[in-house]
Amino acid sequence: MLQDIEPYLACPHCARPLTLDGRTLRCPGGHSHDLAKQGYVSLLAGDAHTGTGDTAEMVAARGDFLAAGHYRPIADALTEAAVAAVAGAEAEAGGDATGDGGAGAGAGARGLVADLGAGTGHYLAHVLDALPGRPGAALDISKYALRRAARAHPRIGAVVCDAWRPLPLLDASADLVLNVFAPRNGPEIRRVLRPGGTLLLVSPTARHLRELVNTLGLLSVDEEKQRRIDEKLGPYLTPAGRREVEFTVRLSAEDVRTVVGMGPSAWHTDPARLAERLAALPDPVEVTASVTVAAYRR
Repeated sequence: MLQDIEPYLACPHCARPLTLDGRTLRCPGGHSHDLAKQGYVSLLAGDAHTGTGDTAEMVAARGDFLAAGHYRPIADALTEAAVAAVAGAEAEAGGDATGDGGAGAGAGARGLVADLGAGTGHYLAHVLDALPGRPGAALDISKYALRRAARAHPRIGAVVCDAWRPLPLLDASADLVLNVFAPRNGPEIRRVLRPGGTLLLVSPTARHLRELVNTLGLLSVDEEKQRRIDEKLGPYLTPAGRREVEFTVRLSAEDVRTVVGMGPSAWHTDPARLAERLAALPDPVEVTASVTVAAYRR
């Protein structure tokens, strides 16, 4: 709930700490932000907009697909990496994963797990189940996604924000940042991570959904994606290990429609042409899921 992440939040206008007063977050500078009835709060700057966020249809498709368990191996691998990162940090700090906490809200508190581009909160909820007592901030620009994220786990607070702008979190406030198939803002991720904190990034390999990409005309992933990610994050974070997770999923025609509708190809695929090509696929069809789970440390 929002109360769980209140100590870590920063005003999007002046970057000062926010305090929850009833159903309103207030900062010492006089800015206020009301909690929506669906449980999330918008901390977008005044000139920002949500036009680039996932639509209600895309969010519904993602919710259905993930709930069916098709990507469970990805959630499991991410959770294993999160538990290992926290355990390693606790060992280095002598049992206190927050260490000195820097200047942020992490000092003396159970460190925040922030999910940048959290969507429905599916992956964040899995990680929080394995990290008892830790609060989770679901950060996304789609209010439709955050309506679901706010209900995905008792310790999730859902916040509308723009990943490409200053994040509404205090400096050094997060022990762990998750980023699953989502935009990455290296400078801001570094700022909100405490010293020794970890970014866990899940990105598709060139083999991801390969059986569908050419047949259905979907957006493809180039072979150099991981190298480009490393280059962009290099000035801010240090690589700390990675693993590839690859498995086969058996999808019905409806599942295939859903996986197309929940991702970036939904913005670039002609519905009539897609329906034609879908009809030519076997039902069910076996599809490769292939991702990299990479860790980076501040």
